[in-house]
Amino acid sequence: MRLDGVGRRYGVRGPWVLREVRLDVPAGALLRIEGANGSGKSTLLRLLAGIDRPSTGRITGRPRSAYVPERFPGALPFTAAGYLTHLARIRGLRGPEAGRRATEWLERFGAAGHARTPMAELSKGTSQKVAVAQALLAEPALLVLDEAWTGLDHGAREVLDRAVAERVADGGTVVFVDHDPRRLAGAADAHYRVDDGRLLPRDTHLPTADPGTATGPRVTIEAEGPPGSAPPAGTDQALAGAPPLPAVTRSAPGPDGTTLLTVPAAHSDAVLRALLTARPPWHIRAVTTAPGADGADGPADTGAHDTAEHPTAAPTPTPAPAPDEAPLP
Repeated sequence: MRLDGVGRRYGVRGPWVLREVRLDVPAGALLRIEGANGSGKSTLLRLLAGIDRPSTGRITGRPRSAYVPERFPGALPFTAAGYLTHLARIRGLRGPEAGRRATEWLERFGAAGHARTPMAELSKGTSQKVAVAQALLAEPALLVLDEAWTGLDHGAREVLDRAVAERVADGGTVVFVDHDPRRLAGAADAHYRVDDGRLLPRDTHLPTADPGTATGPRVTIEAEGPPGSAPPAGTDQALAGAPPLPAVTRSAPGPDGTTLLTVPAAHSDAVLRALLTARPPWHIRAVTTAPGADGADGPADTGAHDTAEHPTAAPTPTPAPAPDEAPLP
């Protein structure tokens, strides 16, 4: 996807919100957008997602996209499950698959108990979970998140972190804005900032190959590859035939011919999935908390299993009640 000389203003005589934006959005990348309030970040995300059209310039090569807006219209004439099922069908899922995906994402975000609740009666926190779920259920090639973590409880924020890592590991692109500078720290492939209507690079070549640069807990995965297989590495280092892993993954030789992979905990599910679904699949020997990660050194509760032919997703933590659990006005 490419933005070439893109500008946006509202009204023929309105001020330019964005000017001369030039941006290449590669597949399989995580891009962070920063900027002050009112700088035009949300306008840029709307253009990327196809919600808005540029006033000048061109956007080409937009893939199948999904978008979580900064403000989600919660008062819709659906139940939570009905809304997600409806969106799944619009996005091409048919029959029982649409309902299955809706149920799956409600469960992952700890909102299954609200499946039959009318949208207008959901709390702000639960409504935000539905807003994020609707963007994820059809596995978009481009996922655009505008402050999507805001309003989510701690458990749901971790689920969204993992979902972002999964999208990127599967070759999708994620572009996000978040007010917390620690969000997905060390994982982004490029940072940009919007300043005076212009998009400027900020630390575009981050040290993403070393997970030690990321804050938060890390895990070590001991994996055994098929005979003659190439050692896995980050997406910018992978050899032909090696499982494509997030660029924040560090690879080192392990005992008995195994490979040790160190990765931020938020990306561990994506790494395990890539190894277990490789053809031929890799064998997972152990998953442990990396030494020095938050002062712990022991088995990590990732839900990983040794059965490479049947990968099992990590259990979703039960989220704590959100601090804003009050009905939407």
